[in-house]
Formats: sequence, structure tokens, C-alpha cells
Amino acid sequence: MSRSLMKGFVSIFSAKVATSVLSIATLPLIVRVLGPSGYGDFAFLLSVFSLLMIFISSGVTGGVQKFVAEDRDDADWEASVIWFYFKLAAVLAAVGSLALVAVTGSGFIDQLFGPDYVIYFYLLAVFVIAAQFRAFTNRTLLGLSLEQFSEPIAVLNKVLWIGIGLALGVYFSGGVAGFLLGNIIGDVVAAVLGLVIINRYVPLRTVVGTVTTKLSERQLLTFNVLNIALVLLVMSLYHIDVIMIRMFLGNDETGYYKAALALAEYMWFVPIVLQSLLLHSTSSLWSSGEHERVSRISARITRYTALLTIVMAIGIAILADRFVPYYFGPDFLPVVAPLIFLLPGALGFAIARPIYAISQGHGNLKPLIIATGGAALLNLVLNFLLIPRYGIIGAAVATSIGYGSMFVLHVLSARYIGYDPLDDFRALRIGATVLVSAPIIYLMDMLISSDVLALVVVPILGGAVYFVAAIGTGALSVDELLAILDSFPSPIRKWSKTIETWIDG
Repeated sequence: MSRSLMKGFVSIFSAKVATSVLSIATLPLIVRVLGPSGYGDFAFLLSVFSLLMIFISSGVTGGVQKFVAEDRDDADWEASVIWFYFKLAAVLAAVGSLALVAVTGSGFIDQLFGPDYVIYFYLLAVFVIAAQFRAFTNRTLLGLSLEQFSEPIAVLNKVLWIGIGLALGVYFSGGVAGFLLGNIIGDVVAAVLGLVIINRYVPLRTVVGTVTTKLSERQLLTFNVLNIALVLLVMSLYHIDVIMIRMFLGNDETGYYKAALALAEYMWFVPIVLQSLLLHSTSSLWSSGEHERVSRISARITRYTALLTIVMAIGIAILADRFVPYYFGPDFLPVVAPLIFLLPGALGFAIARPIYAISQGHGNLKPLIIATGGAALLNLVLNFLLIPRYGIIGAAVATSIGYGSMFVLHVLSARYIGYDPLDDFRALRIGATVLVSAPIIYLMDMLISSDVLALVVVPILGGAVYFVAAIGTGALSVDELLAILDSFPSPIRKWSKTIETWIDG
């Protein structure tokens, strides 16, 4: 990656590490405060909310991030794009919120889910507005390449919703409603701060009412409609299994399965960083005609993503039986089995994420919709067939296959668009790395009797063994590793310089 891409990557990566650490540290507290049943309700509500927000938010957020980043020969381009999407965001948020209020007020929610859910859905109506403008400001900042501001705000948002939710849950018996209220407050603060930062770079007084003659609202709306369809298909992969489990099996099983998903999805934090960065970064490259550069970037990033997420999958698989009882508590031992089945698919989806973002930046969304639609349909059918018969294990198998198909289908989609993300994948060398390192990591775990010691030692030594094996097999070169480390701030950059001097000496 170029230094400009690496600068953006480091900003987003640092924030993602902070939010991931926060999630890892607080998820056991959230689970314990809510219990399996309450956590199942919370997971179900967030899944329903996320699916609703596809229609309200995805066209706005994806569009503003892509188009505000494009290199257009027009002084008013950025202001015009921001104004267009601000109006669209406000209208869609109002429609979504009022629709939730109307459905809840009609008594339908009470009849379907019970009286507790009435207050939950009224809170979701407020959450829609707060989440819409938080997402709008975040994606606008990303499109303006202001990751150094968007990401700290995202961390603050996470701190607020978790802190407020825990406080209400522990001290005021707020339960699920308390965590929903925490989300609302965190999003409101993030939206206000985002608007303040945007105003410093694109003064809002110059935005309101601005429409450049080169702005094609039809082009933006076409992208929005296609992006909504695309995101709907992607989000169905995340949430259809949770919703089906809640409907078929009940709260407790939903809580167990959601906990397994949460652990499997920790593998995605670097791919999600790359996905956030590459949409607006490659949009600029595509619009400038730098197709060869896009191809080189995609090939290298795909290999790096595979190398990193494979070692994480190995670690989670080996340490799951030790980690889950400590992390969630002994009541959550049923989490281990579905987690193991989820890992292969989560790995495939992780590698597919950067490919998806690069293709999305191209702007031709039809191949992406076909690829994602195939994966979503497979996921839906398999979950419908397997959950009633095999419970949460069936859901894990179905979802893993659906996730894994994203990798295959999006590679085919990328080649259709005009680039090959596997051009420098080095599959045989990556396979050799796994064959060499995985047995050693497993042996380490077997030799250490103490759970706590194993959870500390195995990830560190196992990771070292894996990356030494990767260099030895040629899956990763020393120069590539040093170039990555050199892009980070000190002391990591200083370490890379020291290693480079030692090698040259």
C-alpha cells in the first residue's frame, strides 16, 4: 500500500483495535448483566434494527463516502454531494422513525412479542434518527479522508453506549432498554461532533442549498438504490440466522449463538478496517483511471488479509474450550461447538471484505449484487433447512457455508470487473505455512496445563511461530513485513528500522 493508504489504515486500525479491546473486555459484563435471555432479546433487536437501517441508511452512507472522495473538476463538488445526502438522510430517517412508531402504536408489536417489546421498539424509533446522522457524519469524514477525526469519534461512541448501558443495567435495572438508550446517546454525541469537524473543512453555510451543474442526482440515486440492494444482501448474511433462531428456538439459544458469532467476528477487525478505507480510496483511483494500481493493491491486501485472519482462526479454534468459560462464564459452554463450525466461513468472509470494498469503489454494483445475492440465497435456504433439525449447530454450518461462498463469488465478480485479487495470493505457500505452524501451536496448547497461562502464552508464541513460518515459506517476505511495520508510528517504526539495520549489517 502507498503511504497515504497506510496513514488512513493506521488511523482506522488504531480505532478498531481500541473498540475491539473495549468490546472484548466488556462483552462478558454485558452478557452477565443481561443474562442469556436478555442478551438474546438484545441481539434480536439489533438484528431487526440493522436490517431496517439498510433501507434508511445504506444508500446514504455508501454514496456520500464514495462520491465525496471522487476527484471531480468542480469547486462545489464536495458541498453539493454533502447537501444532497444530508437531505436524503433526513427524509429517510423521518420516514423510518415514524413507521416504527406507527407499527408499535397499532399494538402489533405487543401481540407478536409481548409488552416488554413495546418500549424497545419506541426506543428503536429514536435510535433510527440518531444512528442515521452518526453514520452520515462518519462516512462523510471518511470520504474527505479525515480518518484521524472519524475514528476517535467512533471510539467515543462505543465508550458511551457501553458505559451508559452497563450503568443503567447494573444500578437502575435498565436491562435491554438501558443498552438501547446508551446507543442513542452515543450516536447523538458522535453526530454532533462529526458535524463540527465537517464544518471546519467544508463550512456548512456553503453546503446548504449548493448544487453544482455537474452533479447528476440520477447517478447518485441509481447508486443508492443498487447499494441498498447490495447491503441488504450482505446484512442478511449477518442477521437472518439470529432472527431464525429466535423464531424457531427461543431466547437462550439465540444468546448462545450470538455469543459464538461475536467471537468468530473478532477475526474481522482488520478486514473491516480495510473495507472502510478502500471504498473511498479506490473510488478516487478508479475515477482517475489508475486501474493497474488498483490491481496491485488488491492482490497484496488480499494475501495480507488471508495471512492474518488464518492465524487468528487457528488460535480461536485451539483455545476456544479454555477461553469461553472464562470469558462468558460456565453457563455459556454451549457456545464452543457452533463457534468451531463458524470459523471456516468467517475466514472466507474476512478475505472477501477488502475485495468487496474495492469492487464497490468501481461503481458497477451489478456484479456485486449477483455475487452477494448467491451467497445470501444459499445462506437463507441452508439456515431454513438446518436450524429446525440441528439447532444452533445447524445455523453455524449454514452460516459458515454462506460466509465462505462470499470469497469465491467475489473473486469471480472482481475478475469480471477487471482485476484479479488472487494475482499474488501464493496459496501453496500459505498452505505450507499452516501445515508447519498449526501442529506446533496445538502442541503448545497441549503442553500447558494452566488455562490462564495458555491464554497468555499460546497467542504470543503461536503468532511468532506462524509468521516465522510464513517468511520461511515465502508467503510473506521480510521486506513486506518491514514496510508494513515502518508505516506505523513509533515505537513500532523504530523497531522496524532496528530490524532492517540488523539485517543489512
